[in-house]
Formats: sequence, C-alpha cells, structure tokens
Amino acid sequence: MPESGAERLERAFRDAGRPLFVPYVMGGYPDIEASKRHARILARHADIIELGIPFSDPLADGPTIQAAGQMALDAGTRPMDVLAIADDLRDGPPVVAMTYYNTVIAQGADEFLRQAAAYGVAGIIIPDLPVDEATEVRTAAREAGVALVALAAPTTDDDRMAEIGGSAEGFVYLVAVTGVTGGDMSIDDRLRALVDRARRHISVPVVVGFGVRTPEQAGELGGLADGVVIASEIIRRIGDAPDAQAADAEVDRFGAGIADALRG
Repeated sequence: MPESGAERLERAFRDAGRPLFVPYVMGGYPDIEASKRHARILARHADIIELGIPFSDPLADGPTIQAAGQMALDAGTRPMDVLAIADDLRDGPPVVAMTYYNTVIAQGADEFLRQAAAYGVAGIIIPDLPVDEATEVRTAAREAGVALVALAAPTTDDDRMAEIGGSAEGFVYLVAVTGVTGGDMSIDDRLRALVDRARRHISVPVVVGFGVRTPEQAGELGGLADGVVIASEIIRRIGDAPDAQAADAEVDRFGAGIADALRG
C-alpha cells in the first residue's frame, strides 16, 4: 500500500534528523513555466516544497505574496495548473499545497483533494479553515491520502492549541507573528515561549514561518523549531531580478544558503 501524504511528511522529518527547509513557490508567478523552474531549483535544497495556489482574496498573505498571486491570476493561472507543478516534483521532496477554502469547495472537497493526490501532493494548508470547522475537508483529505496541515498563531490559546494538536497530521505551521506574511520577525523570548507552548500541545513537528529573510535567521530559528518556511523573501528576490536567468540563479543561491544554515 503506498504511503499516505502524512506518512511521507513524517518520514521527511524522521530521515533528516535536523530542522527542515520549507521554501514557498507561488504557482504561476511570474508565469507557470518560471514557477515550475523555481520549484525544481528549490527542490535541490528543500526538504518540503510549499506550493501556493493564487487566490483573489488571500487573507493570510502580505503585499509581496498578494502581488505575485494577482499576477498569476491575471495571466490565467488555474488551480490545476499549479497542482501539475507538484506532478513535476515527484522525484523530489514532498509537496504541500497552500490555498484557501473557496478554492477547495468550488470544485468540491472530495474531488479537489482526489486530484491533488493524483498529482502527488502530500499535504494541504488552508489558512482560512478553522480547526473546529474542518471536519468535512479533513475527512476528504484523509480519504485521498493528503495531510491537512493545521496552522497555529501567537493568538492561539492553549485549549485551541490542544484541539489543533489532537487532529494534526504531517506537521503544524506555527505563525511567528500576528498579521500577514512578509513582516518583520524577531527570534526573541516571546517566540521561544510560543514554540515551547506549541510543543506542549502538539506531537507532530512544528514548523515556523512568516518573516524569515536571511540564512542567519533561518539557522537560529532552526535551533527552536523542526523546520523553517520562507516565502515572501523568495518572491521578493525573484521580482528584483533583472531577467529570468538572474532570477533562477538567485533562487538557487538563496536556497543553497538557507539549506546550508539549517544543515550546518
């Protein structure tokens, strides 16, 4: 029997024995072929790939990811176009798709997750789906063999953290700051206390994101958490590159630097 998505994610953490690098790629930014290249480049350095499906009202995303997603939408990128990128990464690290609830229910949770699994997706993150309203999607995900990856935040109280931990699969995405992606993050006593509190209630690995920008930050954060997500900084560097070749080179250079910091 093939491994489920949750089992593949669990194996990634178990086999690595160190904090994992989880880079984010916005599917369709700046176009589908470029995002496919960036995913393949990052797969050389990553342990898990987070693959963003663009959405018109991305409540959890800051201005950098919002702008990238809007560019992808304006170019006609559709959810299945993005999931097809996961199919291209079958020989690499597990892929976790990140999308919003409307994208899932527009097609129907059962069908969307069945197709995601068919493209090789191991997990799905739905930031606007609260844990206590996720039963239908969680059931559809488990039947498809896709892990529903939960999020927790600094505003998550202990009772809710325990509820998240009780149904968590694969890993939990712990948001380092209150607000949206791309802000400033400090690795301070407040963040250390947040990670410690999450670990008391959650038995699966805890991965931290929102605001990580440098290899130095990633390395320090790796001393606290089981993995590090970097999203806005990667998109920012792609957007700042003068041409496609330079963007590819910068994605490779930056990805290698983060991986080295986490593996060192």
